[in-house]
Parts: sequence; structure tokens; C-alpha cells
Amino acid sequence: MNTVAPVVLAAGLTAPIVLAVLFGALLHASWNALIKSGRDKQLDTALIHSLGFFLALPVLLYLGLPSATSWPYIATSTAIHLGYYIALAGAYRHGDLGLTYPVMRGSAPLLVALGSFTFIGERLSLVAWLGVAVVCAGVLTLGLSRSALHVGDESQRRKALTFALCNAAIIALYTVVDGIGVRASGNALAYVAALFLFDGIPYLLLVMWQRPAAQRGAALRYMAGRWKLASVGTLASLGSYAIALWAMTRAPVALVAALRETSVLFAAVIGTLLLREPFGWQRAIGTVVVVCGVIALRFG
Repeated sequence: MNTVAPVVLAAGLTAPIVLAVLFGALLHASWNALIKSGRDKQLDTALIHSLGFFLALPVLLYLGLPSATSWPYIATSTAIHLGYYIALAGAYRHGDLGLTYPVMRGSAPLLVALGSFTFIGERLSLVAWLGVAVVCAGVLTLGLSRSALHVGDESQRRKALTFALCNAAIIALYTVVDGIGVRASGNALAYVAALFLFDGIPYLLLVMWQRPAAQRGAALRYMAGRWKLASVGTLASLGSYAIALWAMTRAPVALVAALRETSVLFAAVIGTLLLREPFGWQRAIGTVVVVCGVIALRFG
């Protein structure tokens, strides 16, 4: 899988790349919070990503299709993302944003680092490895804080954590695949648009197929009332991933993936201020740890 044309990478994460990825992290946390705020997490997830078709199509008409060498990666990533959406909706159905989101995102960067070393041949410095590990530790501290673990029913928390941990592996898998694919594509935005053109509608069809026929009318009415807000989430989702994949054409995949998980900081703030989720002292410590990890990534 490492036979794609080589790209020129920065030695590490330059300041412009860091700022761009941090903005993408904010966008990512925002659309996840939108899903969590809705009554039907599964329908909101399906709606946000199916609307991606209508954003992606004009982008591709303007930019043109990505390179043919990237299409096997687009097809693979599309299949992986279907599993991602299923696990994401399941996690949010059973647990708080403040619990499930950090666990999903915090467990993935180390797996991405191992995958990028194995399949892309990227070698990180000792400081960079330390930064990845510290970011993961901080993210998990945020998610596994006492305030998060003690909310809700124990069986529900276990289900939420199961979905979240499964999704961490899925996130690592599609990140490595897309990190390779975007470098072969010739244009990060065209690559992301191609992904969004195909991966949302199949999940929407699956969600509707799983619903009893008597409930499908209500599901359509629910989405009709949410499509304007969901469009904002779609734009945030596309923008967030486009920024991340553009950054992966300029810097090592593992470093970008770890930095992107600072989105948990934004998710914790959004969850506390808008969704009335508790914020405890362990989350404060986790925030400090994540910041230390980001500093190590920047100078690693």
C-alpha cells in the first residue's frame, strides 16, 4: 500500500498546519454535538452525512475527480465509514458526548501511528511518539473522568464504551487508508468530496430499511424538520475532514491524527455549556495533559 507517489512533507507540524487542524477539530466537535443534541442520534447521523452528497457534487464538478490511483482507497474508506456511522450512532444512543467522544477519539492515535509506520513507512521521533501517547492519555482522562463514568445506568455505560472502543479501531483504519489515498489523489478537497459523494446515502438507506414500515413516515418528518440544522453539521463535517487530509499531505499522518483529537477539548466545553453535561476536576487535568501533548507534537 506504500507504492503511491511520494509527497514532500514538512519535518513536523508547522504553526499554520497546527492552527488549521485545531480549527478542523472545533468543526468536528461541533457536528458531533449536533448529533448528540437530537432526539434520534441514528437519523441525525444519517441525515448529516447523506446531505454530504449535495455539497460534494458541485465541488467535484468544479475541481474535477481525484486521480484514478486514489479510487481504490476511496472505495475502501467508504465501506469502513459505514461501520463508523453505525458505531457512532450506537455510542451516542447509550452514552454522553463527554464519555463516548473522548474514548473514540483518544484510543485511535496510537493505532494510527502504528498503522502509518507499517503501511506508509513514516518514522516518528521519540518526542513525537511521546506527544502522541500524551495526547491519548489526556483524551482518555477527559472521557473516563468520574463525572462521565457516573452518569446514567451501568449497563448503558458499558454498551456506550463498547461502541466507542470499536469505533476507535475503525477510526484508525480509515485514517490510515485515507492518509495514503489523499496523497495519491492530487487534491485533498476533491478526495474528500468523492468520499462524501458516496458514503452518506448508503447509511441513510440502511437506517430507513431497519425501521419498521409504520415508523418511516415519522422518520421522514423528523428529518424534514432537521435538515437545515443538519446542513450546518454536514458543512462542518466535510470541512473538518478536508482540513485533516490536507494536513496529511503536508505532515506525518500520525501527528495530524493525534492533533486532530484535541477536538475532545471543544467537545467537553460544548457538552458542558450547551448540553448540560458535568465537568469535573479530572477533565481539567485531562485538558492540561492534552495541551502538553500538543506542545510535544508541535516540537517533535
